[in-house]
Amino acid sequence: MATLYDKLGVQPSATEDEIKRAYRKAAMRWHPDRNAGAEETARAAFQDIKDAYGILSDTAQRQVYDAVFAEQMREWEAHHQREERERAEREEAARAADQAVYARMVSLAMRFADEGYNRDVVFGVLLGHQCDTTRAAQIADSVLALHASRQQKSVPEEPVADEPMQPVEHAAARDDHTAAAQGGSLGGLWFQFLNSLKF
Repeated sequence: MATLYDKLGVQPSATEDEIKRAYRKAAMRWHPDRNAGAEETARAAFQDIKDAYGILSDTAQRQVYDAVFAEQMREWEAHHQREERERAEREEAARAADQAVYARMVSLAMRFADEGYNRDVVFGVLLGHQCDTTRAAQIADSVLALHASRQQKSVPEEPVADEPMQPVEHAAARDDHTAAAQGGSLGGLWFQFLNSLKF
C-alpha cells in the first residue's frame, strides 16, 4: 500500500523541510518536460507528487491524513492476520484429514496382509478404497515388508521335537504347488475376488 510519504520518498516522521526538499527533487525527476517519450506516465506521476505535497505540506491536512492512514493500517493488519489464521487453520485441517485417511489405509492393508493376501491384492484393495495409486503402492510395499519381517521373527530357528521333519524336496514341491494355485486363482480373476470381499 503506497502512502503519500512513499510517493515523495520520505519517512512518516519527516520534517517540513525534508518534505519540501523531497517534493522538489521528485518534481524535477517526473516533470513531463524532462521525460520525452514518456510524457503520459511522467504527467501522472507528477500529479501524484503535487497532490501528496499539497496534503503533507499543510499541518492540519497532514494530521488528518496520518490519523486516517493509521486507522486503515490497523484494519489492514487485522484483516491480514485474520486471513493468515484462517489459512493456517485450513492447512491444519487438511493435514489432519490426510493423516486420518493414511492411517485408515495402513490399517486396512495390515488387515489383509495378516490374513495372508499378497501384495497385489493389498494394492488392489487400497485402490478400491479410492487411495492414490502412488500412495497405495507405497503402503502395500511397506506393509508387506513389515509383515514378512514379523513372520520371519516368529518362525522358530529349530524344528519342534514332536513334529517330524519333512523331506526338503516334498516341502518345496508343496510350496510350489501352493504358490501356483494362488497365482492361478489371483492372476486373472483378482478383480472378481475383490468384489466378493467384505470390507
